[in-house]
Amino acid sequence: MKSFNVPVHYRSSLVTAIKQKRKAADKMKKDFAPTILNAGTLQLILARHFGFCYGVENAIEIAFRAVAENPGKRVFLLSEMIHNPGVNADLQGLGVRFIMDTKGNMLMGWDELTSEDIVIIPAFGTTLELEKTLRDKGIEPSRYETTCPFVEKVWNRAEKIGTEGYTIVVHGKPNHEETRATFSHSKANTPTVVVKDMAQAQHLADFITGKLSPEQFTIDFKGQYSEGFDIGKDLKRIGVVNQTTMLASETQGIADYLKQVMINHYKPTPEEVSQYFADTRDTLCYATNDNQSAVQGMLEADADIAIVIGGYNSSNTSHLVELCELKLPTYFIKDEHCLVSSKLVRHFDLHTHTEIETENYLPEHSPLRIMITSGASCPDALVERVMERLAELTNNTEALEQVAAQWAE
Repeated sequence: MKSFNVPVHYRSSLVTAIKQKRKAADKMKKDFAPTILNAGTLQLILARHFGFCYGVENAIEIAFRAVAENPGKRVFLLSEMIHNPGVNADLQGLGVRFIMDTKGNMLMGWDELTSEDIVIIPAFGTTLELEKTLRDKGIEPSRYETTCPFVEKVWNRAEKIGTEGYTIVVHGKPNHEETRATFSHSKANTPTVVVKDMAQAQHLADFITGKLSPEQFTIDFKGQYSEGFDIGKDLKRIGVVNQTTMLASETQGIADYLKQVMINHYKPTPEEVSQYFADTRDTLCYATNDNQSAVQGMLEADADIAIVIGGYNSSNTSHLVELCELKLPTYFIKDEHCLVSSKLVRHFDLHTHTEIETENYLPEHSPLRIMITSGASCPDALVERVMERLAELTNNTEALEQVAAQWAE
């Protein structure tokens, strides 16, 4: 796989050594067992896969290159390039300005842009409508486009299915940048509707089977369907694609469920099923699959707590948190500073969508076993700093340094 030129301060000598040795011993990526680091009285259980993915490294390289290649020019990001506050702050420190926030709210006016300005398209991609807006301003969006290739793969899949006469059902978070972009590209070719979870998929089934009216559909799926959507004809042939960072098991469950709904309603023969449901296969990216599988493998070990590192608005990271929460106390942190002390942690609560503080989060026994993973937009250096902070808080700094020296050999 291609290597990218990203700032060296995002790299970690310890994590790089671990990843390289694990990869050399498991080139086919079939071993999802965690890496165990015994640092004195602290045992760190590191997921097999975590951190920067192909799409994120590609985006970082292009964004920093855009700044370097255009001295004296104004450089803008359409929105957050990736969902990592540190990386976005670094770009802002270089003078890059954001045009809108992650929800699509404008942070400046379009009339402030000129044809001389540089605009970077984020890794999530963008809508066809925004691309047109930029071109109308004399700005070519493809010049510094960091759209993840795996997101583009979903767009291509949706286009292919759409041209074959299927309506696209997108499993994704309706307000997420990537889902908004996928929705835009899909609806340009075929009727499209977004479902955010299994509950909405089950609700959509009531419209497929005619239990609920078209009028109710416009209310319940407001803002989540393409213009002119006709449930009487547009739900007779469907195919499912997804936001690439969703929970794999949920996407598969939604696809299996909707396929069975079509079978039960239309009663096709086995040979006729494809006339009603397009088997699109999972459109999750490889990193999302690998990271989720690695967490499942990590959770087979025994531990006291889990720490998941990443931006609080990161979809792929939030799903790693959900998986860990099923087994043990889990703390979703954005950086090492969230580990305030051995008695206090500041972390994000997915259920209330707020940052909270929890006391006495580290059990007082030895060895203390902590699982660690991170999202696809989290630098390895940040993971190493969290490990160092945990070692500091448990008086195991020297022991962790010895571990790092052993991996470097």
